[in-house]
Amino acid sequence: MQMKTKNVSVIAICLVATLALGPVASFAQQATTTFSGRAVVLRASAVGISLALADTGALPSSGGSLKTSVASVSVLGLVSADLLSSATSGGGSSSQSQSSLTSLNLLGGLVTAEAVKSNSSATCSNGQASTSGNSQLVGLVVAGQPVLTANPNLAISAPGGISVIVNEQTSSSGGNTGSTTVNALHVKGPSVDIVVASAHSDITCS
Repeated sequence: MQMKTKNVSVIAICLVATLALGPVASFAQQATTTFSGRAVVLRASAVGISLALADTGALPSSGGSLKTSVASVSVLGLVSADLLSSATSGGGSSSQSQSSLTSLNLLGGLVTAEAVKSNSSATCSNGQASTSGNSQLVGLVVAGQPVLTANPNLAISAPGGISVIVNEQTSSSGGNTGSTTVNALHVKGPSVDIVVASAHSDITCS
Protein backbone atom coordinates (compact mmCIF):
# COMPACT_ATOMS: atom_id res chain seq x y z
CA MET A 1 0.00 0.00 0.00
CA GLN A 2 2.84 2.35 0.84
CA MET A 3 4.55 1.61 -2.51
CA LYS A 4 1.39 2.52 -4.42
CA THR A 5 1.10 5.91 -2.67
CA LYS A 6 4.66 6.84 -3.69
CA ASN A 7 3.94 6.03 -7.34
CA VAL A 8 0.87 8.25 -7.37
CA SER A 9 2.88 11.13 -5.85
CA VAL A 10 5.60 10.84 -8.50
CA ILE A 11 3.01 10.89 -11.31
CA ALA A 12 1.33 13.96 -9.79
CA ILE A 13 4.65 15.84 -9.54
CA CYS A 14 5.50 15.07 -13.18
CA LEU A 15 2.07 16.26 -14.32
CA VAL A 16 2.40 19.57 -12.44
CA ALA A 17 5.88 20.14 -13.89
CA THR A 18 4.60 19.50 -17.42
CA LEU A 19 1.71 21.94 -17.02
CA ALA A 20 3.96 24.62 -15.54
CA LEU A 21 6.67 24.40 -18.20
CA GLY A 22 4.32 23.95 -21.15
CA PRO A 23 3.28 27.63 -21.59
CA VAL A 24 6.91 28.80 -21.22
CA ALA A 25 8.09 26.51 -23.99
CA SER A 26 5.16 27.56 -26.16
CA PHE A 27 5.96 31.27 -25.62
CA ALA A 28 9.61 30.75 -26.62
CA GLN A 29 8.55 29.06 -29.83
CA GLN A 30 6.26 31.99 -30.73
CA ALA A 31 9.00 34.66 -30.47
CA THR A 32 9.67 35.91 -34.01
CA THR A 33 11.51 38.74 -35.71
CA THR A 34 9.26 41.72 -36.48
CA PHE A 35 9.71 44.36 -39.17
CA SER A 36 8.77 47.91 -40.01
CA GLY A 37 9.52 50.06 -43.02
CA ARG A 38 8.25 52.79 -45.29
CA ALA A 39 9.45 54.60 -48.39
CA VAL A 40 8.15 57.92 -49.72
CA VAL A 41 9.60 59.60 -52.79
CA LEU A 42 8.18 63.07 -52.16
CA ARG A 43 6.56 64.60 -49.09
CA ALA A 44 5.93 68.32 -49.30
CA SER A 45 3.98 70.98 -47.50
CA ALA A 46 3.74 74.65 -48.38
CA VAL A 47 1.10 77.32 -48.02
CA GLY A 48 -2.15 75.63 -49.06
CA ILE A 49 -0.37 72.59 -50.57
CA SER A 50 0.31 69.16 -49.08
CA LEU A 51 1.72 66.22 -51.07
CA ALA A 52 2.77 62.64 -50.37
CA LEU A 53 3.72 60.87 -53.60
CA ALA A 54 4.91 57.31 -54.25
CA ASP A 55 4.28 56.43 -50.60
CA THR A 56 4.39 52.68 -49.86
CA GLY A 57 2.60 53.03 -46.56
CA ALA A 58 3.76 51.18 -43.47
CA LEU A 59 5.13 47.65 -43.78
CA PRO A 60 3.23 45.12 -41.60
CA SER A 61 5.11 43.80 -38.57
CA SER A 62 5.03 40.35 -40.15
CA GLY A 63 7.03 41.64 -43.13
CA GLY A 64 6.28 41.17 -46.82
CA SER A 65 6.83 43.77 -49.53
CA LEU A 66 5.20 46.97 -50.74
CA LYS A 67 6.02 49.08 -53.78
CA THR A 68 4.53 52.00 -55.68
CA SER A 69 5.44 54.45 -58.43
CA VAL A 70 4.32 57.69 -60.08
CA ALA A 71 5.30 58.61 -63.65
CA SER A 72 5.74 62.34 -62.99
CA VAL A 73 4.69 65.28 -60.86
CA SER A 74 4.54 68.99 -61.60
CA VAL A 75 3.34 71.63 -59.16
CA LEU A 76 4.24 75.08 -60.46
CA GLY A 77 6.76 76.85 -58.26
CA LEU A 78 7.06 73.95 -55.82
CA VAL A 79 8.26 70.74 -57.45
CA SER A 80 8.60 68.78 -60.66
CA ALA A 81 10.12 65.30 -61.08
CA ASP A 82 9.90 62.11 -63.13
CA LEU A 83 9.99 58.37 -62.50
CA LEU A 84 9.12 58.40 -58.82
CA SER A 85 9.50 54.89 -57.37
CA SER A 86 9.62 53.43 -53.86
CA ALA A 87 9.68 50.00 -52.22
CA THR A 88 9.95 48.46 -48.75
CA SER A 89 10.22 44.84 -47.64
CA GLY A 90 10.95 42.66 -44.64
CA GLY A 91 11.66 38.98 -44.17
CA GLY A 92 14.17 36.54 -42.77
CA SER A 93 16.73 38.59 -40.87
CA SER A 94 16.41 42.00 -42.55
CA SER A 95 14.17 44.84 -43.62
CA GLN A 96 15.03 47.29 -46.38
CA SER A 97 13.56 50.33 -48.15
CA GLN A 98 14.51 52.39 -51.16
CA SER A 99 13.24 55.48 -52.93
CA SER A 100 14.26 57.21 -56.17
CA LEU A 101 13.33 59.80 -58.79
CA THR A 102 14.83 61.70 -61.73
CA SER A 103 14.78 65.26 -63.15
CA LEU A 104 14.15 66.94 -59.81
CA ASN A 105 13.35 70.66 -59.65
CA LEU A 106 12.37 72.28 -56.35
CA LEU A 107 11.17 75.82 -55.61
CA GLY A 108 11.53 77.20 -59.12
CA GLY A 109 15.03 75.84 -59.70
CA LEU A 110 16.51 76.61 -56.28
CA VAL A 111 17.37 72.90 -55.93
CA THR A 112 17.83 70.62 -58.93
CA ALA A 113 19.25 67.14 -59.54
CA GLU A 114 19.43 64.71 -62.42
CA ALA A 115 18.80 61.65 -60.23
CA VAL A 116 18.18 61.06 -56.53
CA LYS A 117 18.08 57.77 -54.63
CA SER A 118 18.11 56.66 -51.00
CA ASN A 119 18.16 53.26 -49.31
CA SER A 120 18.11 51.93 -45.77
CA SER A 121 18.34 48.54 -44.09
CA ALA A 122 18.06 46.99 -40.65
CA THR A 123 19.40 43.49 -40.05
CA CYS A 124 19.68 40.85 -37.33
CA SER A 125 22.79 38.78 -36.57
CA ASN A 126 22.86 36.42 -33.58
CA GLY A 127 19.94 38.29 -32.06
CA GLN A 128 21.63 41.70 -32.36
CA ALA A 129 20.31 44.48 -34.60
CA SER A 130 22.33 46.80 -36.84
CA THR A 131 21.41 49.45 -39.40
CA SER A 132 22.86 51.09 -42.50
CA GLY A 133 21.80 53.50 -45.23
CA ASN A 134 22.95 56.06 -47.76
CA SER A 135 21.80 58.29 -50.58
CA GLN A 136 23.09 59.06 -54.06
CA LEU A 137 22.54 62.39 -55.80
CA VAL A 138 23.65 62.94 -59.39
CA GLY A 139 24.03 66.48 -60.68
CA LEU A 140 22.84 68.16 -57.47
CA VAL A 141 22.80 71.97 -57.66
CA VAL A 142 21.70 74.23 -54.80
CA ALA A 143 21.22 77.96 -55.45
CA GLY A 144 23.33 77.69 -58.61
CA GLN A 145 26.23 75.91 -56.89
CA PRO A 146 27.06 72.26 -57.68
CA VAL A 147 27.21 69.99 -54.63
CA LEU A 148 29.81 67.31 -55.21
CA THR A 149 29.89 65.64 -51.79
CA ALA A 150 27.06 64.07 -49.87
CA ASN A 151 28.44 63.34 -46.41
CA PRO A 152 25.64 62.51 -43.95
CA ASN A 153 23.65 65.53 -42.74
CA LEU A 154 25.40 68.11 -44.92
CA ALA A 155 23.59 71.43 -44.31
CA ILE A 156 23.53 74.17 -46.96
CA SER A 157 22.03 77.65 -46.54
CA ALA A 158 20.14 79.08 -49.51
CA PRO A 159 18.46 82.45 -50.19
CA GLY A 160 15.09 83.21 -48.61
CA GLY A 161 15.89 81.55 -45.31
CA ILE A 162 15.93 78.10 -46.95
CA SER A 163 18.01 75.29 -45.46
CA VAL A 164 18.91 72.21 -47.51
CA ILE A 165 20.06 69.08 -45.70
CA VAL A 166 21.73 66.57 -48.02
CA ASN A 167 21.84 62.86 -47.16
CA GLU A 168 19.94 63.38 -43.90
CA GLN A 169 20.32 60.32 -41.67
CA THR A 170 18.91 59.39 -38.27
CA SER A 171 19.38 55.99 -36.68
CA SER A 172 19.30 54.12 -33.41
CA SER A 173 20.23 50.57 -32.50
CA GLY A 174 20.83 48.70 -29.29
CA GLY A 175 20.40 45.10 -28.33
CA ASN A 176 17.76 43.42 -30.45
CA THR A 177 16.21 46.55 -32.01
CA GLY A 178 17.41 48.86 -34.78
CA SER A 179 15.86 51.73 -36.72
CA THR A 180 17.14 54.09 -39.42
CA THR A 181 15.77 56.74 -41.77
CA VAL A 182 17.57 58.23 -44.77
CA ASN A 183 16.24 61.34 -46.54
CA ALA A 184 18.23 62.16 -49.66
CA LEU A 185 17.15 65.82 -49.39
CA HIS A 186 15.29 67.80 -46.74
CA VAL A 187 14.43 71.37 -47.68
CA LYS A 188 13.09 73.62 -44.93
CA GLY A 189 12.18 77.28 -44.78
CA PRO A 190 9.40 79.75 -44.04
CA SER A 191 6.15 77.81 -44.65
CA VAL A 192 8.03 75.15 -46.64
CA ASP A 193 9.01 71.60 -45.70
CA ILE A 194 10.00 69.16 -48.46
CA VAL A 195 11.48 65.67 -48.05
CA VAL A 196 12.82 63.95 -51.16
CA ALA A 197 13.52 60.19 -51.36
CA SER A 198 12.86 59.01 -47.83
CA ALA A 199 13.65 55.39 -46.86
CA HIS A 200 12.89 54.03 -43.38
CA SER A 201 13.70 50.56 -42.00
CA ASP A 202 13.59 49.01 -38.56
CA ILE A 203 13.66 45.54 -37.03
CA THR A 204 13.23 43.74 -33.72
CA CYS A 205 15.20 40.52 -33.61
CA SER A 206 13.79 37.38 -32.03
